[in-house]
Amino acid sequence: MAENEIQEKKQRRPRKDRDDAKVEKVSDEFTDRVVHVNRVSKTVKGGKRFAFAALVVVGDQKGRVGFAHAKAKEVPDAIKKATEQARRKIMRVPLREGRTLHHDVLGHFGAGHVTLRTAPAGTGIIAGGPMRAIFEVMGIQDVVAKCTGSSNPHNMVRATFDALTSLYSPRLIAAKRGKKVGDIVSRRDGAVANKDAE
Repeated sequence: MAENEIQEKKQRRPRKDRDDAKVEKVSDEFTDRVVHVNRVSKTVKGGKRFAFAALVVVGDQKGRVGFAHAKAKEVPDAIKKATEQARRKIMRVPLREGRTLHHDVLGHFGAGHVTLRTAPAGTGIIAGGPMRAIFEVMGIQDVVAKCTGSSNPHNMVRATFDALTSLYSPRLIAAKRGKKVGDIVSRRDGAVANKDAE
């Protein structure tokens, strides 16, 4: 009986490997970027215990993005934990033409204040380190961003996500007002034309 059980277990192992391969393929759609790694310590009776804290940003380069912060005894473990947590907290951001934001937006967290502005095609990503990482994994190609106040990467990331959560697409606004998307977009284009004429 024992030999039969061992043979059955051996036959089951390849199936598990195949399942793991499927999971890896699904998770490959997300790209992750390490924003900041910090060494932290906890003072105990015998001295200090050192660990590492990692801040990671994850996105699919199609408008979905998330971030997380995790600690571990080693840097790779901290990055792995943060990446897994970030994939659980993914949010979708509406993009204009799949390359830039729909409108200018402000965000803040603590002492960090962020200004995100739309940009014409070919502008590229004009932003600081932590914000640049967010835009790259999110798939934005043209944006102008400015951070004032705190330069702490944690504050900058949270302020940027605060700004991204307050973004609206013409489709959402049209649904709220009970109008067509064409009416709202044509108004926006008309307002820009009037400003240029003035």
